Parts: sequence; C-alpha cells; structure tokens
Amino acid sequence: MPQNPPAAPSPTRLDPDAFNRLALELRPKLHRYCARMTGSAIDGEDVVQQALLKALEAMPETGPLADPQAWLFRITHNAAQDFLHRYMRETGIFADEDVEMFANADESVHLRQIAALNLRSFMRLPPAQRSAVILRDVLGHSMLELSQILGTSLPAVKAALQRGRACLQELAGVPDDIAPPALADAEHARLLDYVGLFNDRDFDAIRAMLAEDVKLDLVARLEAKGRAQVGSYFYRYSLVRDWHCAPGIVDGRAAVLMYDPEDKAGPPSYFILLEWV
Repeated sequence: MPQNPPAAPSPTRLDPDAFNRLALELRPKLHRYCARMTGSAIDGEDVVQQALLKALEAMPETGPLADPQAWLFRITHNAAQDFLHRYMRETGIFADEDVEMFANADESVHLRQIAALNLRSFMRLPPAQRSAVILRDVLGHSMLELSQILGTSLPAVKAALQRGRACLQELAGVPDDIAPPALADAEHARLLDYVGLFNDRDFDAIRAMLAEDVKLDLVARLEAKGRAQVGSYFYRYSLVRDWHCAPGIVDGRAAVLMYDPEDKAGPPSYFILLEWV
C-alpha cells in the first residue's frame, strides 16, 4: 500500500534564542550567498549584517513560520538586492534581464566546477541568474525553496537557472587572464612588519605603530578611535598564544588572515583589513 507523505513541520514562532541559533547555523551560507551576489567578501559581510539586523527588527511582528530558514534567506536576498540597486544607481550600471521559459535544466551540470568559480565570474551574471545559480548549485536549495526565497514562479526560476548555468560553464572554459592583485611595495612591507610582530606577540611594538587618529571598526560589534582605545584591542590576543596570522589580500586590500590552531589545514577563520593613511 502506498505510504502517506511525511507531515509538514508545524509553523514555529521565533524567540530571541531560536533566532540566534538559526542565525549562527545559517551565517556561513548567508555570507557565501552575499559574497557571490555582491562580488566582494567585504561587501557580502556588510549585507549579512544588515540582513540579520532587519530580521531581528522584524521578528516581533512575524507570525509563526513554516520555514524559518527560507524566511531568513528571503530577508538576506532582499538585502543583497537593495545593495545591488544602490550600486547600480551610484555607478549608472543597470542589468538587462529578460525572462524566458526553458525546459528543465540538465541536473548533470558540473556543480563543483560552478561552486569553485571566483567571485568575478558570478558578477558577470544578471542578478536573477546569479541568485538562482548560487542558491541551487552552491548552497544546494531545492527548486521550491528558490521560488520561495526569490519570490517568483518556478518557470522563471528554471529559466534563470538554466541561463546562468550555461553562461558560467562558458566562463569556466575561458582562462582567467586577470593578474592576481598585488600590493605596492611599501604597503606590502608594512603588512609583513605588522604580521611578523603579531605572530611574535610583540603587541607593544604594534601599539607603537598606531597613530593618534587610528580607527578600529569591528562590524556591528565595536568602534574604537585613538591610540589608547585601539591599543587595548590587542589585549585579548596577547592572552592567546596559538592563533597564527598570515599576510593576504582581500578584495584588493591589505589583510591579516587569522587561522584557528584547531584547524591548521583549513581556510582562514576571519580576516582583518588594514588601511594606512
């Protein structure tokens, strides 16, 4: 006899603790989505912060949710769209998107190859195609979830996904002739000095590098100004001996890449951007 389909989960109302757990669980995926939508790990982080704040503000007025993850992704998608619209207004660049109907896309597309493409490749797609490919092929959402998150019909989602996949597969076969970013010699030397002192735990020497008008911005956490305030930021690092950092470049800017000692073979856990004036 045929089995009854599993019952849909009952709607749940988020409280602050449940929201925090949901945000913590989804945050890496939200950042991957926003970084690819904006073409920048830094801008992607800003969009995620804005989205979480909007979700937190909306939570008291939000009723029971059948799919809290789709709700949070929807808010994040809208925040990314708002960012792109502002960017287009400021730069005068607009995307020309025409929605056409296509047959179901071939699910045998090289998903790993698409997921490994750099941010510049995703930025060559119109926003609708970009969203569909990232949500489906990078983050693994179902077609129904895409429709819910993007707020559009299944045929429109399928059309955007097929067109985006076809374009990215063409880009995957084109060699990237863009030279990797490089820092000016003086900036590179300053970065090496900073990282060297950091790994040597010589925080007194690092504090001596700070100017009186130095500024520190921890996104949505802390802002500090002046040598005294910013100098105290290094106190916690001085108590921990295992963390290791390396010089790097993030979105063309000098950065300190921080590595977790518990996962030495893994990617950086976070980065610190440095800007000298």
